[in-house]
Amino acid sequence: MPYGRQDDDDVKIGSLELLQASSTMTLFNTTDPALRTGSEGEETAAQVLVDVPDEGFDLVIMNPPFTRAGSDWEGSGRKEDYVKQFRGLSTDLDTQKEMSALEKEYSEGTCAHGYAGIASTFAALGHRKLKPGGILALVLPLSAAVGQSWGKFRQMLDGGYTDISVLSIAANGKDMSFSSDTGMAECLAIARKRTAGEASDKRVRYTSLNRRPNGFAHAAVIANNIIGSDALRKIEDGPYGGTQLMVGEELAGEMLSTQGDTDSESWAGVRLSDYSLAQTAYYLAQSKLWLPGTPAALNMKISPLNEVGNRGFYHMNVAGRYRSAPFTKTQPSPTATYPSLWNHDAKRETKFVCSPDSQLLVKSGSESKAAEVWSTASRAHINLDFTFGSQPLAVAFTEQDSIGGRVWPNVIFNDKRFDYAFAVWGNSTLGLLSYWWHSSRQQSSKASITVSSLESLPILDLRALNDDQLATSEAIFDEFRDKELKPAYIADADPNRALLDKRVVCDLLGFGEDTYEAVRRLSAKWCAEPSVHGGKRRPRGAGLVV
Repeated sequence: MPYGRQDDDDVKIGSLELLQASSTMTLFNTTDPALRTGSEGEETAAQVLVDVPDEGFDLVIMNPPFTRAGSDWEGSGRKEDYVKQFRGLSTDLDTQKEMSALEKEYSEGTCAHGYAGIASTFAALGHRKLKPGGILALVLPLSAAVGQSWGKFRQMLDGGYTDISVLSIAANGKDMSFSSDTGMAECLAIARKRTAGEASDKRVRYTSLNRRPNGFAHAAVIANNIIGSDALRKIEDGPYGGTQLMVGEELAGEMLSTQGDTDSESWAGVRLSDYSLAQTAYYLAQSKLWLPGTPAALNMKISPLNEVGNRGFYHMNVAGRYRSAPFTKTQPSPTATYPSLWNHDAKRETKFVCSPDSQLLVKSGSESKAAEVWSTASRAHINLDFTFGSQPLAVAFTEQDSIGGRVWPNVIFNDKRFDYAFAVWGNSTLGLLSYWWHSSRQQSSKASITVSSLESLPILDLRALNDDQLATSEAIFDEFRDKELKPAYIADADPNRALLDKRVVCDLLGFGEDTYEAVRRLSAKWCAEPSVHGGKRRPRGAGLVV
């Protein structure tokens, strides 16, 4: 396809030119001479006219590029001097900017999103060219399953497709991708476009493989076994795991069916080796505590974070060389007017209480905006980029109000007592599970949540705690103020984490010893997940602590 600056000074964007309404497109040659075979036999061809109509294809298969647009930092030495997705074939910056503008113009009103990257634009193209009744099959980054910027893509499938299947790989390293050269976790999204008047089955079918297929024959057997598995266990069936996917005597993975109406926001059931965790997390978000090995669910009030409190500002709207940032960030000071917890330092994040690592200075002329940002300062902070292999905390607490930064944004409650309960809950096994289920598991042993997606994070509804329970949560917090927690990937082997679970389950929530023991079994299951341990070897003798 024509790409970049043309001889007539026009600009073209390659295959994405097909997003235009016109169905007849010109394909330029990339070899000289190129050969075309027609009724007169082989002949050289300078260009070829082809008909690529909208809704003209029965099957669209794509493995699009995953490139995302870069940041543009005002006055920064790191300002991007190229548009990443259009820097190929020696295009200059002006041409890249024009190409980017064309992409936005052609993809307006589709599932394309700049933060999702150019892969979402190709997904929009595939949708446009597919017939009703046709099959769309895409290789996508795993962020397509849970990333907020991919929300329109998932909504597109939820609203216009049926027979939706999402495949992923639970393994780590190069084995967590289907492609050979991405170095990141991927998923396969396969769905059938609904015909006029056809209803959706409102289910999403997940397959999570234990490892990448080792060849075409192996992949074919797996595919046939998936196709032949009609009666899949459902997420609402309870914490009994998924349907096993067998290849001979080898357990190749698990399969699970979920409700579409609860799954359109995200496809959280990717990259799991034990679907009983998904089932427990699903019920937890429904205010039910149903643990593996227990006969029934217990009542427990859970709500999205934005109903219980508020999240703070995005770091680019706080400090730095951004137009929207009223502060500059500098070294910490014990007398700082505007302290901040900004970065990660695993060595100093082993206890609930963390000290601010920076101070913020107000930019000249930004005093009113600085006051607005500072009004959201709080003691509670949540981890946006949680590396389970080295970090213990999902929630951090600062003794004084401080502003959150790149990885520790604020969480603001209208009752100061909630700060203690949030720290206690968020760092227990149930809090860790809820965080992990809601996060993107794109990388080995690292879970990420965006500031905006924090709003829908399921947490213990602190408003439902009575005064005695709130006092208990503060007492638990004080008990753990000086206790060190081990990295989350060995939470099951951490005596202090086990004690925290007991205090939360029995003393705060009022459940019995059997429920506590089931939570500890849950911890062992969670720590066994590849996306939690990341392939990191456990310390010698690190067994389950009950």
